Amino acid sequence: MMTLPPKVILEPLFREWLQEDIGRGDRATNAITGTTNPEKKAIWVAKQSGIIVGLPFAEHIFNLLGEIQWQPQLQEGSFCEEKQEILHCRAKTNTLLSGERVALNLVMHLSGIATLTHRYVEQISDLPAQLVDTRKTTPGLRVLEKYATQIAGAVNHRFGLDDAAMVKENHIQAAGDIKNAIAQVRYSLPYPLTIEVETTTQAEVEAALETDVDIIMLDNMSFPLMKEMVNLIRESSTPIKTIEASGNITLDNIRDVAFTGVDYISTSAPITQANWLDLSMKL
Repeated sequence: MMTLPPKVILEPLFREWLQEDIGRGDRATNAITGTTNPEKKAIWVAKQSGIIVGLPFAEHIFNLLGEIQWQPQLQEGSFCEEKQEILHCRAKTNTLLSGERVALNLVMHLSGIATLTHRYVEQISDLPAQLVDTRKTTPGLRVLEKYATQIAGAVNHRFGLDDAAMVKENHIQAAGDIKNAIAQVRYSLPYPLTIEVETTTQAEVEAALETDVDIIMLDNMSFPLMKEMVNLIRESSTPIKTIEASGNITLDNIRDVAFTGVDYISTSAPITQANWLDLSMKL
């Protein structure tokens, strides 16, 4: 089960977003509520079907503005139908109206990511390969966007450059070749971080096998070549346990990629190509 990111990470983000939106004050709300500022009930409704993610974050955002009674109508990560009520809440009017946009924006964004991620996961749910996200995330939102993909069934790839050493095309170019690149990385890598190397040709796969890396990525290969390279790696005396495929992964071809026998399929699409899930709040 996915755990929520820690409060110490989230709260500075939420405060910054509220400050950006509220500025010197919510002029319309403050003028209408005046000194009375009564409590109101608000209902969130889905305007389209999808996976709902981010309600705990929305509650935290409202709580930074005032106390709120929070009654989700479905569990985090659940599927909702169009026109379904997903949340009931009650708070002072200015708390509801001043926090509405930030809270809704975040939940709509994360729910859109989860909804598209779920579609990718479903395409290969009966096969051993697993879907993996990438570092192509919105700056400042990585921990939340990766939370959304995992809620929807994907596996998180590294969160940052310090999580593992991934030797990519530009690293290989800078070092001269794969063997030099791996040797330099291995010399300075602390235990127990892993080394992954990106390959695009059979020659690169063979060179990677000679370096005894932990993970080999097959990047932008044709399906026949990818299948051939999977067999080559599996039959090698080098104990490579993990093979990852990446590059131009779509809903239409992810199943074909999975059938090549790779362990993981990484793609940025569930995050970079997701549309927001349309939600609304009504008093």
